[in-house]
Amino acid sequence: MADTAPSPKRRSHLPFWQRAGALGLTGAIVALGLAPFSWPVLAVPALCAALYFGMMADGARRAAICGGLLGFGYALVALFWIVEPFLVDAAVFGWMAPFALFFMAAGFAAFWFLSFALAGRFSSPGTIGRIAALALFWTAGEMLRSMALTGFPWALLSYIWIETPVYQLAAVIGPHGVTLITVLAAGLIANAVVKRRGGVGLVGASVFAGLFALGAWISTAPVLKNETAPIVRLIQPNADQKLKWDPVMMPVFFDRQLSLTEEPEDPPPDLVIWPEVAVPFLLNGAPGELEKIANAAGDATAILGGQRLDGALAYNSLAVLTQDGQLDQVYDKQHLVPFGEYLPFGWLLQKIGLKAMTAKYGYGYAAGQGPVVLDLGKYGHVLPLICYEGIFPHEVRNTNIRPDWMLLITNDAWFGKVSGPFQHLAQAQARSIELGLPMVRVANTGISAVIDAHGNIVAALPQGVPGKLDVALPGRRSETVYAKHGDIPTIFMMIVLLAGVFFFRSGNKIDPKAGNV
Repeated sequence: MADTAPSPKRRSHLPFWQRAGALGLTGAIVALGLAPFSWPVLAVPALCAALYFGMMADGARRAAICGGLLGFGYALVALFWIVEPFLVDAAVFGWMAPFALFFMAAGFAAFWFLSFALAGRFSSPGTIGRIAALALFWTAGEMLRSMALTGFPWALLSYIWIETPVYQLAAVIGPHGVTLITVLAAGLIANAVVKRRGGVGLVGASVFAGLFALGAWISTAPVLKNETAPIVRLIQPNADQKLKWDPVMMPVFFDRQLSLTEEPEDPPPDLVIWPEVAVPFLLNGAPGELEKIANAAGDATAILGGQRLDGALAYNSLAVLTQDGQLDQVYDKQHLVPFGEYLPFGWLLQKIGLKAMTAKYGYGYAAGQGPVVLDLGKYGHVLPLICYEGIFPHEVRNTNIRPDWMLLITNDAWFGKVSGPFQHLAQAQARSIELGLPMVRVANTGISAVIDAHGNIVAALPQGVPGKLDVALPGRRSETVYAKHGDIPTIFMMIVLLAGVFFFRSGNKIDPKAGNV
């Protein structure tokens, strides 16, 4: 099973900054597999290189540094959009943008740092065990990042596949299962380079080919016929974030949405949907304005995002209106953005006298109860999501009854125009694939889209333009394995890998002439 080749003693003679730059650049190229680039043809070879570096790293310390630098480069590209909110009022907050990007990337990289450290601790360099360990701990790190400190599953490694058939496997094993198999396949190719064994590399390449074929087959799963197939009208007002709350422009954006809502069409829409916080008034404080919306919608049911008060608490909400403009059903956003929609531990900061940091404390949003499924009668059961909530695969599937479709309202104006809105849209596609459900995504500045149960965009409004879009709601698939069982299949695979890590722990070390990172 194992040969007795000694551990490598030769080290790279490149200066540390050059080695660090090479690792960071490799991570950055892997991130080019994400939207808006969606270039897996570059991301996959870079991932194989990243696995090569991880396999060559001798010991936990070197492996940890390798993983941290790879993760930092990946995050700089993947999270570049984080600077955009600080540029809305650049004169005041612009100076914070580079610090925000740096610390977000560093926090992201910490998970890769830990994953590679554990792989280095529990496996020998250049062994099959190291491949298993990297796949196991890398996947575990992505899971941890998805849930720790309220979670941030943005730019998961598996998302490099969203525009390819490979991500269809997420309907069975979820996003983390796709990450696990991806790392294993790339690791086999890296192992072939280390050991100079073309056969192993061929196995890795065959695994990737098999993933494409299997994903293509899954994508042919039939879609159930939608008996009602309501016509859904998406309203995209394109309210620039710098002007959205300008007292002069607020009525302009509101009237624009009214005009788009009442535009005649044949056939007329059954549902009219406005984006997140689409109105400049409280949902429970302006009945006359809500009546205007209902009148503009005519016979259609109007759904919109807005803010509401309940005593001393404020909520970011989605409301379904009656035909006469009353609040019929209301969903309050339950997974809020830390530091954006609420201040974590604000009560504690206030008690110790840091009042300047708690200016928003008491005025931020309260979390609602959720997730919930709304009953729209003949238009089916819908799972409402507000912006940030659409990035959490494990939460979206956590409902008492299976919905017929998903509705995501969002204000992506905060994300700028470069990468954030495209990545957010791609994650909406991922949710549809995972659960086998169509999604209607209504965004203030775009991209508003209707997505089918296989993650394909049926129709869309481009970014940065006002407009409406009328689309017949696609049908859903039969309940997917991931919708039923979540990450249980992936956890089972991880347990098998854990056994493999210890079984192959000391076998097949790398050639001492191969060098080290």
